[in-house]
Amino acid sequence: MNKSEGKNSKKNNYHVSADDFKLIPGNPLAYWAGSSIRGNFSIRTALGDKVTPKQGLATGDNDRFTRVWCEVSFEKINFNIENYASSLCNKLKWVPYSKGGGYRKWYGYAETIVFWEGGGQLIRELKDEKGNERSRFRGYDYYFLPAATWGKISSGGFSCRYRNSGYVFDVGGMSAFKNEGFTSNLVAILNSKTSSEFLNILSSTLNFELGDIAKIPLVENHLSDQQIHLIAKQCINISKLDWDSFETSWDFRKNPLLEGIFFHKSLKIVYQRTRSHWYKTTLEMQCLEEKNNRIFIDDYGLQHELTPEVTLSDITLGCNPYYRYGVNIGDDELEFRLQSDTISEVISYIIGCQMGRYSLDREGLVYANEGNKGFFDLVDEGAYKTFPADEDGILPLMDSNWFDDDVTARVKEFVRTVWGEEHLQENLDFIAESLCLYAIKPKKGESSLDTIRRYLSTQFWKDHMKMYKKRPIYWLFSSGKEKAFECLVYLHRYNEGTLSRMRTEYVVPLLARYQGNIDLVNDQLKNAESGAATTRLKKELDGLTKKFNELRNFDDRLRHYADRRITIDLDDGVKVNYGKFGDLLADVKAITGSAPQEA
Repeated sequence: MNKSEGKNSKKNNYHVSADDFKLIPGNPLAYWAGSSIRGNFSIRTALGDKVTPKQGLATGDNDRFTRVWCEVSFEKINFNIENYASSLCNKLKWVPYSKGGGYRKWYGYAETIVFWEGGGQLIRELKDEKGNERSRFRGYDYYFLPAATWGKISSGGFSCRYRNSGYVFDVGGMSAFKNEGFTSNLVAILNSKTSSEFLNILSSTLNFELGDIAKIPLVENHLSDQQIHLIAKQCINISKLDWDSFETSWDFRKNPLLEGIFFHKSLKIVYQRTRSHWYKTTLEMQCLEEKNNRIFIDDYGLQHELTPEVTLSDITLGCNPYYRYGVNIGDDELEFRLQSDTISEVISYIIGCQMGRYSLDREGLVYANEGNKGFFDLVDEGAYKTFPADEDGILPLMDSNWFDDDVTARVKEFVRTVWGEEHLQENLDFIAESLCLYAIKPKKGESSLDTIRRYLSTQFWKDHMKMYKKRPIYWLFSSGKEKAFECLVYLHRYNEGTLSRMRTEYVVPLLARYQGNIDLVNDQLKNAESGAATTRLKKELDGLTKKFNELRNFDDRLRHYADRRITIDLDDGVKVNYGKFGDLLADVKAITGSAPQEA
């Protein structure tokens, strides 16, 4: 029984001696804890005697020294440092940085990096206005070593993750290091129901401090037990594969629906096979966690206090909708949402292939450098042979078919390339139907390609902002509320000539097309044979005129910025760089924190 059940139950009475509380370190008034649980504190070694819990780095200025990994050039991140001493001569600018995270067990929340050129020298030298050190290098001897890690604060409950070597960790990414045995076993211990129960007693808040973890009673052979080790390794591997199946992981290889093992010419069948695999994976993880719980419950003698069962919502995999979306949603809605989100992620991957970030010919990141440097070398090497990447990294994102190379047209081309001409319409239909399950609302009489275009022009940017936590890698240039012109630009391919090319290749030709359509509608108005036709044409003319005027104004501003040949330093991060283009970009305030600045 947990403490909330104990406190809320009117039927239960507790008869506990004051001496019983003395068995528990800190003497918490955990009146709901049974005698078997309390007894474990007195007869067993504390976890802190066998492992070393540590608090990590406080940079003193996270805005300056930390980034989401995808904001900077991937070539400037060092993933291979094994200890603090060797990091002191690090020549690359960034290293992985463990900052805690929410409720997820076994593996995950590997997404942040910290500036570590010269072993973090700039962080070490940071001073306040009085000359006092602002940073704190706590536990530095343990930087870059494998560890069990957890978030200091979590409203979802305690969860522990395996962290492999190569990370600095911060004050929120609490870490524990083995003195003996296996790090993976330590993760299994901390993810067990028994540890959750002990922490429930030791910590009365949502904070999981080092001292609380250190007080957990330990069965000494658990750190080296081979059965626990095997279970832990399987759980960590499953969780890592799940984490890496999303493009926000730096170890992402390809979208799951393009994995060869599930391939079929029908995208619907591919999804069904993949979904079945996800369900089996979730059940496998549930079985492993229950097996893990059973070992600890038996060894602590808590068979009458705890049960090993784990609910599906506590299987913390992104492919598990019960965890991903919560349990307050019906099964059908969960499935609809998972299918819709999965197809949205496929579209994001397709756009990544269009941009050259990914490729059908190579796994993982293909281009994530800066300033378009080295991109055409990859083209010459045949990196994008099967599905060519866009030449300039500028993708028109329009609600009508104005350009041959707009995103919608190239999504269709990608679907044809991967799944074939014969099944093209069937697969476009499945994509459109899936998007309408959750991402957007269905629209009667709309073709599948028009539905996909509507998703791309109205919803994709919102989903991209959410996926990348307001640090987008594809930037949305927008003429304004009329959406006369919008396009995506891949930040890693942006260079000082990008705006000039955007203007000459897209905006100026589009102005001419709008003017041509306005002239055409004016001619049709002169020859309109009915009042209804006149009304319709006037409405069309009004819409075209508004878009033309908006685009002309955008062109004036774009020309001004293009003439400045603005450069960006990816090390400064999206928040700084996104603010350099005034109101040419969408959602500037949401990303930078302040309104667009006039040039």
